[in-house]
Parts: sequence; C-alpha cells; structure tokens
Amino acid sequence: MNFLATTKNLHFPTNNANLKTLFNKYVDKTCVYSWNRVIAELARSRNSLEALRAFASLRKLSLIPNRSTFPCTVKSCSALLDILSGKQTHQQALVFGYESDLFVSSALIDMYSKCGVLGDARKLFDEITQRNIVTWTSMFTGYVQNDNGYEALVLFKEFLREDSVSVDSIALVSVLSACSRVSGKGITRGVHGLLIKSGFEGELGVGNTLIDAYAKCGNVSIARKVFDGIGERDVVSWNSMIAIYAQNGLSMEALEAFYAMVIEREVEYNEVTLSAVLLACSHAGALQLGKCIHDQKVPLNTHFKYLGNMREIIIICVKGLTSSNSAKNLSFPQVIKTDLEDNVFVGTSVIDMYCKCGRVEMARKVFNCMKEKNVKSWTAMISGYGMHGHAKEALEVLHLMQREGVKPNYITFVSVLAACSHAGLLEEGRHWFHTMSQEFHIEPGVEHYGCMVDLLGRAGCLDEAYNLIKKMKVRPDSVVWGALLGACRVYKNVDLGEISAKKLFELDPNNCGYYVLLSNIYADAGRWKDVERMRIFMKSHGLVKPPGFSLVEAKGRVHVFLVGDKDHPQHKEIYRYMEKLSIKMQAAGYVPDTTSVLHDVDQEEKETVLLVHSEKLAVVFGIMNTVPGSTIQVLKNLRVCGDCHTAIKFISKIVNREIVVRDSKRFHQFIDGLCSCGDYW
Repeated sequence: MNFLATTKNLHFPTNNANLKTLFNKYVDKTCVYSWNRVIAELARSRNSLEALRAFASLRKLSLIPNRSTFPCTVKSCSALLDILSGKQTHQQALVFGYESDLFVSSALIDMYSKCGVLGDARKLFDEITQRNIVTWTSMFTGYVQNDNGYEALVLFKEFLREDSVSVDSIALVSVLSACSRVSGKGITRGVHGLLIKSGFEGELGVGNTLIDAYAKCGNVSIARKVFDGIGERDVVSWNSMIAIYAQNGLSMEALEAFYAMVIEREVEYNEVTLSAVLLACSHAGALQLGKCIHDQKVPLNTHFKYLGNMREIIIICVKGLTSSNSAKNLSFPQVIKTDLEDNVFVGTSVIDMYCKCGRVEMARKVFNCMKEKNVKSWTAMISGYGMHGHAKEALEVLHLMQREGVKPNYITFVSVLAACSHAGLLEEGRHWFHTMSQEFHIEPGVEHYGCMVDLLGRAGCLDEAYNLIKKMKVRPDSVVWGALLGACRVYKNVDLGEISAKKLFELDPNNCGYYVLLSNIYADAGRWKDVERMRIFMKSHGLVKPPGFSLVEAKGRVHVFLVGDKDHPQHKEIYRYMEKLSIKMQAAGYVPDTTSVLHDVDQEEKETVLLVHSEKLAVVFGIMNTVPGSTIQVLKNLRVCGDCHTAIKFISKIVNREIVVRDSKRFHQFIDGLCSCGDYW
C-alpha cells in the first residue's frame, strides 16, 4: 500500500491520543526541526504509519524537509515494506538536493534492499562517488538479506581496495553473515584473519556471527575456539554453540554446554536455548532428559553418560560439581515452569522431541494444548505420525491444518509423502504429490521425489519409480537413487540395481553401503563372480562399512552397544540372558533370517552372529535394567536388519514389554509380537 498517497491530505499526523500528546509536546507547526523530532520518535517506537502521516502533514504545510527528515521517513517505508512510498520519498530527496547525502542514500539502499528491489539499491550505491562505511555496510547487508552472500563478498573484496574507508564491527557482522550463506571455509578464515588484524577479535557481535559462519561451513571445532575466546559471552553466544552442536548431531556436547550455562549462571537462558536443547535430546533419543526439560524436576547432580562411536567419547555432563551443595539444590530449567509452553517455537520443539523419542501420543497432547500453532507446529505433528507409521493420523492432521486455514509448505509435503511411503499408501502418495503443485503451486524438490521413489519402490513399481527419476526437473541425489537401489534389492531387479548403483558410485564413491547392496543383489541372483568383484574393489579402495551401534537409556544413562560388544560391564550377563531368550524364541516359532550375513559363513556361525547384533544387545540390556512393564527405548544408527526386526517381535511377546526402536529410517513399536510398521519397512 502507498501510505503517503493515502495520508497526503492530513494536516494532523494522527488520531491517537498518546501521539497527539507527543505532537503537542514537540511540534511547532511552522518548524521543520520539530516535525523531524516527531518523525524520528515515531520511527524509533515502530509507529511507522504514523511517521509517514507526520511526513505527509509536514509537506502539506509547505515546509521544506532537510537532511534529517529523510532517513527516518525512509526507515518507516522500510518497516512497512512500502516500496511506492519509498520511491516517492526518494523522489522528494532528489527534489530538495539530498541525492548525494550519505545518510539519506544509506537509508534508501536499506529500504530498497528490504523491499526486495536489490537492483535499485545497487544502482543508487554505484552512483555515490564518496562512500562511507555506513553506505558500504548498507549494501553488504542488502545482499545478505536477499540471500546473495556471494555478491556481498565480491563487494567486500572491492571495499578492501578502498584506502579511505576503515572497516568497523557492524560491517564485519554483515560480511560474516555472507560467509555463513556461502559456506566457504577459506573465505571465513580470511575474514577471521582480517578481523583479528583490525582488532575486533573479542567484540561480542562479531564473535557470535563468526561462530555461526564457521558452523555453517562445517567447522564446529573452530566455532568452539571462537566461543571460548569471547570474553563476556551473552545468551546469543551460548544459544549459538548449543544449537551448532545439536544441529551437527553432537547431542552430548550440546547438553554439556547447556549444563555449563545453567550451573555457571553466566547468562539467563531463554526460549531459543530450550529449543536447541530439546533438539539435542531428540537426536540422542534422551527421552527422560527431554521430559525433565518439559515438565519435570531433576537434580543437576544426575549424571548422563554417553559413549560415542567406538567408545572414544565419554562425557559426564556435570564435571566436578556434583559435590557442591549449590549444584544439588538447583532444579532443571523447565518449559512449563518458565511459562514457555505457549511459545510456538518451544512448543514445536517439545512436539519434535517427543516424536523422535518414540512418544507420539505425548507429542499430540502437547500439540492439542498449544494456543498458537504455526506451519512448523503442524508439520512437526504430521512428520511425527509419519515416522511412526501412523500415516492415516498424519493425513488427518493435514486435513485439520487446512480447515484451520494454515497453508502447508514445502516441508509439510515432504512429511506427508514420507508418511505415505512408510505406510505404503500408494494412491494417497500419488494424490498429494500432484496436489502440491497443482493446488498449492509448490514445485516438487529432490526431497519430494525421494519420498515418491521410495513409495513406488516399496510397492514394487520399480519401472514407474525409474521413469519418475528420468522426468525429474532437478538433479536426483543419492537419496533418490538409494531408494531405487534399496527397492531393487528387495525385488531382486539386477538391471535397475546396476543403473542405480552406477549413479550412486558417481555421486558418493566412498559410501560402501551402495557396494554392499549391489553385492547382495548379485548374490541373490547367484552371480558370485560379480560378488567377488565388488569385494575386491571395496578392499582395494579401503571402503569399510561404518559400524552399527544402538543406544538405550536406563537409570539416567545412555548406554551404547556395538555388534558383538564385550566392553560393556554387563556383557556376560547380557549374553547369558540372550541365550535363554533364544531358546524361548525358537520354541515360539522364531527362525533366524541369515540372508543379511556373509554368504561364505556356515549356517551355525551365521545364527551366532545374528544373536549379537547391537539392537538385540540393547533390548536385552533394557529388559534387565528397567522396571518390569516399562517401555524399552532403543536408537539404532543404521536400518534395523530383518532378523532383528523379527526377533524383537518375539521378544516383546515373551517378556510382555513394549519395545520402541528408532532406526535411521523410522520408528518400530513392538507390542505383543507385532510391530507398528506392519512389516512394511
């Protein structure tokens, strides 16, 4: 809307009583300086429309604006994203001879950038002959705001050749934000060196943005060094570090930083902090800790022990503080206690945490209680149902979302299609794949195609899946081709398997999982020479399959098991219990599925190998170390194997326990000998 056009006939800037008081206090109607004070005050207090009305009234009185009139007026146009009023104000500035004023020009560059008219912003910038740091920074920021970090860095390189202008901390923040979007390690290091040379290394705003820049280019360790080097950190510093750890799957490091933040009480946590910590709980499958953050008390001297891959990481989250009386008396930060449950971002994080920790029914309770929901909240609930195999419930939430007038977005449809794939809802998946583009005008991306190829492949429609890939408007990635390769393994399609594998070898040549899958397809077809060829290739190229491991939470600790694990203190008791269970399972009809074990191993050895898979060991440990009748929660880093899936169904019935396994693809809820996936996974 053109606000200046709608207010041009006003002699008085507002009908608001409080603003009238302000007007009467400051304004001599014949004095432009008085009007400038009112416009500035209104702009600062975000009464942007009133500020434009004041400017319109000033012009109606035939007063001549000066260089102080325009920056705040332009700022108000920016706040309202009113490009028409902004252009009119620009024209007025030209009429009164302020086209070369740097403060007016900088404000106009900022206004054009925020309104998305970046070409006009750059044209104005290029017309300025003598630029100051504010002008340069306005243009840097304009590129960053419009997701064009590369051009911001190109411009910064040009700036560095200017001897007459020195860089300041605000400019560096903009440039580092550009580095975050370009994700270039060398570029970020170069800017880092410049800010050290310029003496801004310890500046808080610069440091916080530098942390984010290093994190975006995948260098978490240097981000931590920058964090440690900041003298007085604020809540943004802590939140950034916790979020970086959580987003990179370093859940225990995130929790350790959170503990340090809470116990040291360096700063007060906020809703962003809790959202980041809940994300860490989601990745770690730490249900009890997540519940504590949501609505329960837990003393801070509780230890949470995490053993990482190959047992190289051991972190005790509270180091040396458990003997402190002050630490013992502290209670854990809670979402409910701090009245943040109604915060839409925190509420969505709680939903995501419960879903990823296997408690979708608790997630739905939180969802139902939320007073405000945004598209992310609805999508989190749809995704949660989908990953648990409850596709019908996911689609019900989608329909409810539409009835509430919330428009699904790109990610929503990824969750919808994934839900259809997990449950084998072929027709529903086809329907929503076409509906998203035809009705909602959302072009399918590689994630949507990946879900559809997976859905078609699982249903045995391999030719349709392959034809869909060939028609893709975006380049298929390893997820798309991997879905087709996995389906080829299930349906023993050698020809399409070889086509998929060839593409995958080009996209991700160091992922040995694809070579193993193709080798298994050859083995199923009896092509033993090709099996041997795959093995020789993998060995000669040093390709080793990453070890599978499983996590289980018990007695306040997260325990990790590898296949054939003998490092755990209770490993002897676990194996004895497993042998007893095996006898009962076979009596109940369990027959080991040895198809996933190496073909050159005899049958008895194959069955022995299957018994010591990490998920079986984690389940048995959970049975031995939790209260009878309670749910056992296991997290697996790889896809659960067919034999373990069958075995856990038998175990759930024999011990009368609910067992929830979250693997790399989805959740499996085992109850009374059945799985929620319906054996379709």
